[in-house]
Order: sequence, then structure tokens, then C-alpha cells
Amino acid sequence: MEEKKKKGDDESNSKAPLMALNHVSRLCKDVKKSLEFYTKVLGFVEIERPASFDFNGAWLFNYGVGIHLVQAKDQDKLPSDTNHLDPMDNHISFQCEDMEALEKRIKEVKVKYIKRTVGDEKDAAIDQLFFNDPDGFMVEICNCENLELVPRHSADAIHLPEDRHAPPVTLPDSDDRMPQPNS
Repeated sequence: MEEKKKKGDDESNSKAPLMALNHVSRLCKDVKKSLEFYTKVLGFVEIERPASFDFNGAWLFNYGVGIHLVQAKDQDKLPSDTNHLDPMDNHISFQCEDMEALEKRIKEVKVKYIKRTVGDEKDAAIDQLFFNDPDGFMVEICNCENLELVPRHSADAIHLPEDRHAPPVTLPDSDDRMPQPNS
């Protein structure tokens, strides 16, 4: 009698059952200062976090991704040079639909940044802004959607996000949840 194979038992199936990036965690010197930066400069929204957490922090969400801010117990784990900007260094990148508006916003809050363009018009130029958050972690803002995604190998292995990865949202003073896209 032949056993039924379970989904994922096929050795040729190397696809991990992932759906999307959930969150990025950042250590902070001052959670309140970082919270203000990510909400006012980048437009994230503070969300509730589990009440069982017994350490200082904040959870943020927007654009399909979360940022978890955690009060650093050891300041040595934070970047030592908060003015260092090197596009070839570790960073998190967000796609932007209006680069000029975001550049204006970071100028208004007097954040030091680097602006560059990679490629040219025929190669789908990408505009980039690099700057640090209050703790020295680098952030990139780009219009990378201008660049065509061309897989080098295994194009059939690419999974684009589906609407089902969007978490349900409960609005204040309401028992109703916001409808999910395409639901």
C-alpha cells in the first residue's frame, strides 16, 4: 500500500513556506526618540504589542512590514558612528512613490543624507536616499520598482506576496476589522 505524500515531502520542492517579511527589529538608545522618527519621518503607525513583554519597546507597522523597537541594554550593540553613511553597508530599504516629497521631509527634520542615482533612463534609473535613524542604523529610500526583476536561476521559485499575508487590523472603538485587500 502506497503512503500518501504530505505537502512538502517532495525532495525536489525546496520552497520554504514563507509568505513575506514580517518585521525588522532595531535596538534603540531611546525608544521614544526612535518612535518619533519612524512615525513622523517614515509614516509608520505605532501598534499594540503583547502586554506580557517586560522590557521597554514599541511596535510599528505600515507598508506591509513591521519595525520592532527595543530599548538597548548594552549600548555597545548600537552603531558607534551615527554619522557614517555608506550605501554598501548594512541597511533596510523602502520603496517610495514620491522621492521628492520624502527628500523634502528629511530636509525639514534636518537629517543628514546621501542622494544618488544608479543607472540611466534607458536602464531604468533608480533614485536613492540614504540616512541614519536616531541610533545610527542606515535606511535607504528608493524607487527600485523602476528596476525590472530578472531572476538569474529558478524563476519559478520566486513567490510574490499575496494579500493573505496582510495582518487583520482592528480600528479603535470598533469591533470591526478593516477589510483585507481582495477579500
